Amino acid sequence: MRLIALLILALFIAAGVVIGALNADPVSYDLGFFHVTTPKGAGLLVALVIGWLLGGLTAWLGMSLHHRRVLRRERRSNGKMPARA
Repeated sequence: MRLIALLILALFIAAGVVIGALNADPVSYDLGFFHVTTPKGAGLLVALVIGWLLGGLTAWLGMSLHHRRVLRRERRSNGKMPARA
């Protein structure tokens, strides 16, 4: 399974390199508090990484809250924690 995941990751990295090389035109971003000019490929890569991090953080927090809720329910059913009124 890890080999397949690594192969898929290598495929996406190769595709990213090709997309970045084909989109070398400069693009200006004005974010209000600063102005930056980068190649399109770099802008796409930054957007991808930010989206990946935010999606992973959201999924992690959602699962973490779910596991806490399940653990609290199990503790209440075992009598180790008093139920709230």
